[in-house]
Amino acid sequence: MSAVAGWFIVLLALVGANVPFLNQRLFGVVPVPLPAAERNKAPKKNAWLRIGELIVLYFVVGALGFMLEARAGNRFDQGWQFYAITFSLFVVLAFPGFTYQYLVKHR
Repeated sequence: MSAVAGWFIVLLALVGANVPFLNQRLFGVVPVPLPAAERNKAPKKNAWLRIGELIVLYFVVGALGFMLEARAGNRFDQGWQFYAITFSLFVVLAFPGFTYQYLVKHR
């Protein structure tokens, strides 16, 4: 895989890891449905929805990385250790969005 493709995947992982925390829409596109009793409130995703979205985006970014690696012609088989480390890295990359959503006071 070329260096440009590698940095592209890292940048895509940084963006993908922060999308669940930087907006109140699913994957940045779909509005969150609200129960009838809360229709007058501003929509807000709960933490479980954000975690699920983070996991789905991890697999999307991983699939794009796999496709780029296969296209370069040097695809390697990966064990469970690779996926454990890359998921941990994806969670670490989500820290700026998590900090903005949960630790910064919003007025």
